[in-house]
Amino acid sequence: MNVKTSLEVGKDASKPEQLITAHIDIWTSAILAKSSSGRGSSKKYELYGISKLRELILELAVRGKLVPQDDNDEPASVLLEKIAVEKAQLIKKGRIKKVKVRDKINEDEKSFELPRNWSWIRLSNIYDVRDGTHDSPKYQASGYPLVTSKNLASGTLSLDDVKYISTKDHQKIAERSAVVKGDILFAMIGTIGNPVIVDIDDEFSIKNVALFKPINGLLNSMQFLRIQLIVASKYLKNNASGAVQKFASLTKLREQAVALPPLAEQQRIVAKVDELMLLCDHLEQQTEASIEAHATLVEVLLGTLTDSVDADELAQNWARISEHFDSLFTTEQSIDALKQTVLQLAVMGQLVPQNPDDEPASVLLEKERLIRESKIKQPSSWLEITENEKPFESPESWIWLRFGDVYPLEYGNNLPKPKRSNTGEYNVYGSNGIVGSHNAACVKSSCIVVGRKGSAGALNISLDDGCWVTDVAYSCIPIKGIDLYFAFMHLKTLGLDSLGKGIKPGLNRNEAYSLPVAIPPLSEQHLIVAKVDELMAICDQLKEKLQQSQETQVQLTDALVDRALE
Repeated sequence: MNVKTSLEVGKDASKPEQLITAHIDIWTSAILAKSSSGRGSSKKYELYGISKLRELILELAVRGKLVPQDDNDEPASVLLEKIAVEKAQLIKKGRIKKVKVRDKINEDEKSFELPRNWSWIRLSNIYDVRDGTHDSPKYQASGYPLVTSKNLASGTLSLDDVKYISTKDHQKIAERSAVVKGDILFAMIGTIGNPVIVDIDDEFSIKNVALFKPINGLLNSMQFLRIQLIVASKYLKNNASGAVQKFASLTKLREQAVALPPLAEQQRIVAKVDELMLLCDHLEQQTEASIEAHATLVEVLLGTLTDSVDADELAQNWARISEHFDSLFTTEQSIDALKQTVLQLAVMGQLVPQNPDDEPASVLLEKERLIRESKIKQPSSWLEITENEKPFESPESWIWLRFGDVYPLEYGNNLPKPKRSNTGEYNVYGSNGIVGSHNAACVKSSCIVVGRKGSAGALNISLDDGCWVTDVAYSCIPIKGIDLYFAFMHLKTLGLDSLGKGIKPGLNRNEAYSLPVAIPPLSEQHLIVAKVDELMAICDQLKEKLQQSQETQVQLTDALVDRALE
């Protein structure tokens, strides 16, 4: 797709502020999927377009492209003269310190052409820029809060989870950087940036945080300064010092070059930014509501498939979904839900027809022989499976057993990292995949690897002649009569990842062993695996097309941003 061609719009949408509102569909359509790994993940998507729109609004604001200039405004150069006089008086009175910075701003520091009546200036020429302590004062149970970068992380000043220091330490820090309402704080270490305007009267100290104080002439410019600092954060992060933890020095903050508009225009810019950010909030809420409504609709419709009482009802429900296939499966979340439904239908015996000539599963499975030969132990939880325990009605040729009857889990063996390599003959599996290789194998055949600690319930399959399974995982070799691919697919539907409990969840083997599972005849297992592979390939094609579409939307978004900043 030619992105530039698709962005050809009329002259009426050529101005930056018009580009913002003329392409709402592009801003709201550029959505990226997040990784679904890990417990406690909230949103599985990123509103890339709206995020870029927010960045664009701020970038346009500091470049003078968000509101028109007014020739009647007092030029920024006049404002600078007033500030210089005010600043000289404050230095003479000892209210602020004189700071040496480079006066001349080089051409490479000027990232855009200035609008009329604007001026380039360094931050320390127009603001009193200080920093807090870099020492580590002794903490105590109560006293004065010590604000650090983490207290600015949300974009607002938060005194939650704050350390306290003594009056003596607070007074010592206050001599250098007393914070008052209306000042701006800026994180200098770690997540550099997150400028916030102090909106509380409480006294507190700061550590590894920069402090911007207005000179009287700029008392009404702090909202605009915050916008400038948000935009400047990107540059400051890229040029921060420190190998382990990035750090923006006070000197770099003081010498940061910014474009200063007339005071009246600053106020108009701030008002327009507030207006457009409110628009972004509404777009975000509407987009999220639409995504969640779509996910709920998909969940409900797919649920009708697994809840079907017979083949006829299943066919009817599938026909209803097929009519709207293109509009239903338009997100990675919906395609993943479709995949999971396919697996669920497969293990319920609703994906392929049964063959009455198949040998029943009960003839193949050798539970009693394995127990007699003491190859597996029989926990007390292996009681007869009652009808109430069965989550669905299985075909007649299938057999219900406990998980532990057919999927024995064996503890892995510890293999310290120094003993692993990348050149060994056998793969080494941790709880969530391959973590190296080794020249010996603790499992001598193909197997399923089930996460035991950390990524509890995570599943991997080893199709080699052997592998090493570490002590944070189980190895699982299904008993005779169970196809390995069917077992791998089957385990994905049992919710093993939800069994682990605690801060570091661990999969309890006995808890898994008590789960009721339905096993089909071996020949039907093969048919099920083939059908699942066929349908999963279709789902993968859907996802590939979706990813291509998402890439196009991202390109359109980026092209819009480039056009607006030209």
